[in-house]
Amino acid sequence: MVEGISDEELYKHQFMGFVGLLTNSAMQQLGKLVNPMSGKVERNLEGAKATIDMVKMLQVKTKGNLSKEEQQMLDTSLSSLQLNYVDELKRKDEPPAAAEKPPEDKPDEPKA
Repeated sequence: MVEGISDEELYKHQFMGFVGLLTNSAMQQLGKLVNPMSGKVERNLEGAKATIDMVKMLQVKTKGNLSKEEQQMLDTSLSSLQLNYVDELKRKDEPPAAAEKPPEDKPDEPKA
């Protein structure tokens, strides 16, 4: 137990973080987010499908055992991933959508 927080509350935050991690991973695989390791937008539909299937498995295996907030996050994440996957399947022969890249750090230019 972390001081000041119950195990149940800690597990809730960890579960939601885990679902968020899987969601972000799938969004990267769908080409919707920049891969932070390469700095590029990449698409891997097979990997995205495997990750989405994992989120679906979590939904099935945790049914009836989640708080309302956890269930809502899981359902919303899965629905969003499935819709984005179908969208990317329709465009699989096109380059990945240009996701926003994080701004690059530029040294301050001298002022005149």
